[in-house]
Amino acid sequence: MSLPFAASLILITLLAFMGMSMGVSMITGSILYLLMRGQDMGIVAEQLLNGMYTNYIMLAVPLFVLAAEIMNSGSLSARLLAWCDAIVGRFRGGLAQVNVLQSIVFAGMSGSAVADAAGSGKMMQYMMTKDGKYTPSYAAALTAVTAVIGPIIPPSIPMVLYALVADTSIGYLFLAGVVPGLLMAGVMMVQIAITARAKNFPVEEPVPLRKLPRMTWQALPVLLMPVVLMYGIYGGITTPTEAAAVAAFYALIVSVIVYRSVSAKEFYHSVLISAKTSASIGMLIAGALVFNYVVTVENIPRGISAVLLAWDLNPITFLIAVNVLLLLLGCVLEGTTILLVIVPVLIPTAQALGLDMVHFGVVVVVNIMLGLITPPYGLLLFIMTRISGSPMRAIVADVMPFLFSLIIALFVFTFVPETVLWLPKMFGYVPGASL
Repeated sequence: MSLPFAASLILITLLAFMGMSMGVSMITGSILYLLMRGQDMGIVAEQLLNGMYTNYIMLAVPLFVLAAEIMNSGSLSARLLAWCDAIVGRFRGGLAQVNVLQSIVFAGMSGSAVADAAGSGKMMQYMMTKDGKYTPSYAAALTAVTAVIGPIIPPSIPMVLYALVADTSIGYLFLAGVVPGLLMAGVMMVQIAITARAKNFPVEEPVPLRKLPRMTWQALPVLLMPVVLMYGIYGGITTPTEAAAVAAFYALIVSVIVYRSVSAKEFYHSVLISAKTSASIGMLIAGALVFNYVVTVENIPRGISAVLLAWDLNPITFLIAVNVLLLLLGCVLEGTTILLVIVPVLIPTAQALGLDMVHFGVVVVVNIMLGLITPPYGLLLFIMTRISGSPMRAIVADVMPFLFSLIIALFVFTFVPETVLWLPKMFGYVPGASL
């Protein structure tokens, strides 16, 4: 490690601990490195920008964020919850099962765990705690856990970012997340069913079956959104980036024209929040790209790859090490930072060991999503603490059984690649091909 690189790392760490955003910290540290190396920053900027002029992947991020915000501002979430309640609310622990089912459907629209939790969190918290049916901490914990499904089932903002750093097909990554996302949801529903009997969770008043067709019809525009997205991508009609634009436009049409639930003021508010969120993500991406340039100049990925290969790691031991590393980092680092800074360092070794980049991408994204519910710095834990008013320790206690089950599911995805690659293969994917 050279002196300029060490100084850069120290400065980034100090600025981050002082409260500066991670994106700005990485940019500042990278500038220090370039100055100490005597490199022309204009030339470096030109090199970075030249590689991005034809890269439209990142445009998908603000568009998916906008789609999620529009849906949250309208009545789409309420209609979705009513339909989910009609389907699974009649079983013991039905409202808890509704929480899982609505996250599955919402996952096909937003691509963001935070959007999922923020969108349905308040409503689910009210529904589950009304009349003391569930404890506030359990309701908050379940909403946080189910929100993890959001970025696994397509579309997925983290998978878009992984495709950016790994040069992997977004379309096949999206397909690869379907089965793992549904399996994770299945694990949660089974666990809820077992807990419901043990703790005698309440049974909701069943919605008469004769009302189900009408409720399905009312929720149909919401339920069709994932279908429109996936048909556009895999029918060859749109690219994933164009599909993100279609998602935002579809959400707007449904909210404004079909349901008439979004006013001009609410739409402006959605655009404003989306712009702030996208700017925050964009600044982090910018910082990561500049810092990754520094890491590449220092030959860090190649050096780490050489060290790991010298240890004679096989694919299984490497994947175990990656899972443990990412789960631990998820306790203290924000997921996007891990994805944009840490993962690019691991990719050369994964490729050298012959791992499939689509399979590896799903493993990475699932790890990062679990970090959102891992104490002490799980972002979803903080969000649900604020929404529910429950103390963090109570929410964490209720999260831990789900987290344990999801880690077991993660290891199944890791060591049984067919659970991830089966669906992409059905659409023509050849394992080992990056694009």
